Amino acid sequence: MSASEFRHLSVMPKEVLAYLAPQSGEVFLDGTLGGGGHARLILEASAPDGRLIGLDRDPAALNKASEVLAPFGERAVLRHGNFAEANQILPMLGVDRVDGILLDLGVSSHQLDAEERGFSFRADAPLDMRMDTTAGQTAADVLESASAEELARIFREYGEERWAGRIARRIVATRTEKPLLTTGQLADLVRDTVPGGYKPARIHPATRVFQALRIHVNGELDHVAQGINRGLELLKPGGRMVVISFHSLEDRIVKQFFQRQAQSCICPPQLPYCSCGQKAKLEILTRKAVRASEEEIADNPRARSAVLRAARRLD
Repeated sequence: MSASEFRHLSVMPKEVLAYLAPQSGEVFLDGTLGGGGHARLILEASAPDGRLIGLDRDPAALNKASEVLAPFGERAVLRHGNFAEANQILPMLGVDRVDGILLDLGVSSHQLDAEERGFSFRADAPLDMRMDTTAGQTAADVLESASAEELARIFREYGEERWAGRIARRIVATRTEKPLLTTGQLADLVRDTVPGGYKPARIHPATRVFQALRIHVNGELDHVAQGINRGLELLKPGGRMVVISFHSLEDRIVKQFFQRQAQSCICPPQLPYCSCGQKAKLEILTRKAVRASEEEIADNPRARSAVLRAARRLD
């Protein structure tokens, strides 16, 4: 995939800059670089000598970002990697702490639109779904090897699919005759399995199954939890963390983490004094979740589901 073919619209760019508040001389981590849109804005706002380290699991994203950020020269350092591994990658670059962290979670516009990636069932394509196409199991591998119980758990936990068990059993029965290798095969199977699958509906009945498989294949929720935990330790005092989520499971992890880290004491209320010794590490900057404006949603419909939360590292 050439860099020129990669397309990704950065969500809530004004809000990201407002909460990150980049200044000259500061160092930032963009853990989900994508096409480099947010990173470009951060580097512009932190001129003349702000620096940015950009990570992404998708080689196509890195290729595009390297073009977009080329004018910034050595101020932008890009690496192929998962943001959950930032605590290992940054020291290798001589960076111990950063002034700001951005995580724009989920899949990019390009990944959804690129038929060969298998994230969508708009066209019949290989069931891949990997953000990092160089490693790991594909969605087809999971459907071929996982038990009915495991598949049902995936669909239920990650997709909140009502008919998870029925769909899982149908997959296991079908694969004894022929493997499920394409998005069209899986979408048709789900539609044939769930009650009312052929009735006109606002969303296709396979939508939740595809979401669940994508989350499982990429270990997305585990990486969110690991990434924000490690990101907190990488922030300098006063450093800002901004996280954009696109579904409730991700947002719940971020919200609860911020709340826990903003507490100074977690002792039971009946204790007359604090014995836990916990000190608040974060100040929450977004009292309520921030959402995209109607104007932005009109230009970029995928921004409708975006939720932004921000926090500042305390001394």
